[in-house]
Amino acid sequence: MHKLIFGAFINLLFMVGAHAEMLELRGELTQGSLLRGSVPAGSEIWLDDKSILVGNDGKFAFGFSRDDTLEHQLTWRDPKGKKHEKRITLIPREYDIQRIEGLPSKMVSPPQEVLDKIRQDNVQVAAARARRDERTDFAQDFVWPAEGPISGVYGSQRVLNGQPKRPHYGVDVAAPTGTPVYAPADGVVTLFVPDMYYSGGTMIIDHGLGVSSTFLHLSKGLAKAGDQVKQGQLVAEIGATGRVTGAHLDWRMNWMNVRIDPALLVPKR
Repeated sequence: MHKLIFGAFINLLFMVGAHAEMLELRGELTQGSLLRGSVPAGSEIWLDDKSILVGNDGKFAFGFSRDDTLEHQLTWRDPKGKKHEKRITLIPREYDIQRIEGLPSKMVSPPQEVLDKIRQDNVQVAAARARRDERTDFAQDFVWPAEGPISGVYGSQRVLNGQPKRPHYGVDVAAPTGTPVYAPADGVVTLFVPDMYYSGGTMIIDHGLGVSSTFLHLSKGLAKAGDQVKQGQLVAEIGATGRVTGAHLDWRMNWMNVRIDPALLVPKR
């Protein structure tokens, strides 16, 4: 059997025969969402014919991008070898698009002399996000990493002098420099760099199976690469480093290379 509740929120439970051979799945059925679930240990899962990592405990996660297509096929094979299929239909989202004209060119594109640093920053971030531990810390209920008003949302985009810039892939929490930043879930710190060009002080926490949190514009890191952290542990302080106009935390999340919306995993503000 299966059950859908709260419109865009999915809570699926499949029962096979009289035994607890089942798939559980929870999350919001929309673009930018991370869906999390569990299957009996030893099961296999595919999303649109692409294999999904499953932990030793049967837990798994997969996500959808900002502009992902709306129709998807979820397939899983239980330990007895029987295959099951379920169609997933996402609800499309509308994003805030701002158009700004008349800016100096240096405000639209970075100067040539910093391109090498930007490339180096990108390499470090990609390496930190490449971790694929079988830990399943992502199965926790996430908590907000900082207190403060929301000043920026996932999916918004600016068009500067007619040139579309990359969408904003995080949620911004406005707060003074020095405001505490806490781990939103258990994990392992895979990166802290204090001075990246765009993002300034940057920390990445891996939550297992390709799910990670990234904190940008930090004034201080209180954990280093390799540290195991627990949910609610103090890991950093908010700052105004990198290319920003004021102090805030930019919290981003990834599933593999898919950028997902952190705000869908925490209580609404």
